[in-house]
Amino acid sequence: MSSGPAPVDTAAEERRRKRAAWPIRQFRLGGEPSEDLSATTTAEGRLAMMWPLAVDAFCVRGVSSAASPRAAWPVKVRRLGDPEAD
Repeated sequence: MSSGPAPVDTAAEERRRKRAAWPIRQFRLGGEPSEDLSATTTAEGRLAMMWPLAVDAFCVRGVSSAASPRAAWPVKVRRLGDPEAD
């Protein structure tokens, strides 16, 4: 008695197909490219990349950025020319 091939999980197959198109790069240990994006992105682009990280940080705190007053944000403002504080 043959039951035939197992049913294909279409969601898993779709994820596998998408992963097959991911760009893969290989580097020797210590030969990885720099993480400095300033040569390949604009300041506006880097800020756009940062925003989802900021939203995630607020979510981890358990509050929304809209519900938290700016004075309570976990940041420290340093003005240009101010001596560095430890």
